[in-house]
Amino acid sequence: MTGRFITFEGIEGAGKTTQIHILAESLREKGRSVCVVREPGGTPVGERLREVLLKDTVLSGLVLPETEFFLFCACRSELARSVIRPALKRGKVVLCDRFTDSTLAYQGYGRGLDLNRLREAIDFSTGGLVPDATIYLDIPIEASHRRGRGDEFGDVFFRRVEAGFRKLAESEPKRIRVIDGQDSVEAVAAKVLKNLDSAIFEQG
Repeated sequence: MTGRFITFEGIEGAGKTTQIHILAESLREKGRSVCVVREPGGTPVGERLREVLLKDTVLSGLVLPETEFFLFCACRSELARSVIRPALKRGKVVLCDRFTDSTLAYQGYGRGLDLNRLREAIDFSTGGLVPDATIYLDIPIEASHRRGRGDEFGDVFFRRVEAGFRKLAESEPKRIRVIDGQDSVEAVAAKVLKNLDSAIFEQG
C-alpha cells in the first residue's frame, strides 16, 4: 500500500486530537501502519519551538506575526523532511494534527499576512508536500468557547480564522472535506472514516 498523508484542521476545541486517535486505532485494526504527528512539534527542534509558540506566554505576547510565521515554518520543515516524508516512503498513513492550512488561516486570514507570500514560503519549507486529504472539523466560535477554548486572542481574531478555514475549504473541495464537528464523537468519527476511505485505501 502507498503511504497516505491526512491532516486535520479546525479552530480550537474542534476535536481534532480526539478524532485523530480514533481514526488511528481504526486504521491499525484494518492492518494499516499509522504515524501520528502534530504541529507545531513532532521533532526535537519542533518541540522546543512549540514551547516558544504555545507555552511561553511572555514571548507569545511580543512576537511579531512575521516572526511567528517563520517559527511555524521552521517546525514544519523539520517535521516534513525528517518524519512525514520518510514515513510515507515506508507506506505508512500519516495523520497530522494541523498543517499548512492552519498557517494560512491563522497567520494569513487571522494576522493579515499576505497569502501569496505565505504560500511561497510554505512550499519551500515543506518541499512541496501537500496532504492527500484534509478533514476540516467545522464548529462555530460559540462551540469553541463552550468547550473552554478559543479565548486567547478574542472573538474578532478567531472569526477571521474561522472564515479563513471556510474559504480554504471552498477553494479546494476535493482535498478538504468539511465535517460538522458539533455532532457526537462517534458520529463525527464515522463521517471521518467514510470521507477518507478512498483517500486511504485506494492503491497508488
